Amino acid sequence: MKMKNLSTLLTLAALSTLVVSCGKLGKSSKGNGVPQDGQLHGVSAGNKYSMPKPPGMVYVPPGTFHMGPSDEDINFAFTARNKQVSINGFWMDATEITNNEYRQFVYWVRDSTAAKLMGFVKNADGVDYVDWNKANTIKWGDKATVEKIDQLILSPENRIFGKKEIDASKLIYHSEIFDNKDAARRENAGKPRSQFIVKKDVRIYPDTLVWIRDFAYSYNEPMTKRYFSHPAFGNYPVVGVNWNQATAFCEWRTHYLNAFLASKKRAQESDFRLPTEAEWEYAARGGRSQSMFPWGNYYLRNKKGCLLANFKPGRGNYPEDGGFYTVRADAYWPNDFGLYNMAGNVAEWTSSLYYEGGYNFQHDMNPDIRYNAKDSDPPRMKRKVLRGGSWKDVGYFLQTGTRSYEYQDTAKSYIGFRTVIDLPPMQGKGKK
Repeated sequence: MKMKNLSTLLTLAALSTLVVSCGKLGKSSKGNGVPQDGQLHGVSAGNKYSMPKPPGMVYVPPGTFHMGPSDEDINFAFTARNKQVSINGFWMDATEITNNEYRQFVYWVRDSTAAKLMGFVKNADGVDYVDWNKANTIKWGDKATVEKIDQLILSPENRIFGKKEIDASKLIYHSEIFDNKDAARRENAGKPRSQFIVKKDVRIYPDTLVWIRDFAYSYNEPMTKRYFSHPAFGNYPVVGVNWNQATAFCEWRTHYLNAFLASKKRAQESDFRLPTEAEWEYAARGGRSQSMFPWGNYYLRNKKGCLLANFKPGRGNYPEDGGFYTVRADAYWPNDFGLYNMAGNVAEWTSSLYYEGGYNFQHDMNPDIRYNAKDSDPPRMKRKVLRGGSWKDVGYFLQTGTRSYEYQDTAKSYIGFRTVIDLPPMQGKGKK
């Protein structure tokens, strides 16, 4: 801090002390809801917190485990050496984010964009906000509405039989985050806050063509046409979402909840986010520190011969496990933490950068390697860790210690995600 600013603060502090010492403080007088009796009472950051359990999430308690392979490294890649680490507690989605849940995000972006085009905004502190009281009255089948949101509609040459449909490429979420990692570096001390605010626009509609693109000489057109849009797949995990879209979803989910809590004058939540690689592995193990799979050792079947996850059994008997492609996000038995499909179904994005030698230098307390890659960065810096294996993978990738990667701007038909939030296990009176 500059000396000029410091002297200003000291002067203000002295003046405030003078005012307090000269003023008369009545016993019943209250400032910020605190009795003014000269004693230390504390000032709450907000009203009483009253949501002890985030809906659809389970609590993963703090603990210690051995991170890394619980079996032989068959590739001899040495990218995941066994290491004891400790993880703080957090809340995690019990299932992968489903099509229905991600569609709520898509519809919110659609409605907010349309509301701005129709002039349904209100200004507060010089910033335009969507007036949701009016936005919620939009009639999408109304001819007058369609005319006003023409910018959101496919241009005439892109229509089939002249049908007016929403142009998915116009569904854009504006993201703004503060890069705490970058701001915490010593060489950045004293720099203006604006240098660490990262702003970007993200197209958020899933890439439905991944079902065709991922598999050459394979007929998967029905999945392209129906997987995200048909209600039969509503509770299946969303796919075709890249890492940038997954993080945008987390940011939106945070703002969506906090906007509601603010309207009720309640304390706001911390951020929803993608789990780190270490958090994901710890959660997948379900308290089984050195087990190969979320359900334990050593097999992919139970004692009755039933497969325990959705993957590629044998040499390609895809339907043997009960699902040809993906299955419902709550299929199969959960692990001991209550988390579903931590092995198989879809591989899952984490927040961590993929670096082959990362295990050698990561801290043993909440280990993590993070990097906000720019579009101009080389591909190597855009690799994000994938965990869990998917419906098209062999059993090796279902192991809790197996890691792989994909580029953050790439979407696949076998990659989804789930979110976490940092909150204590329970809140409120009588809870410990």
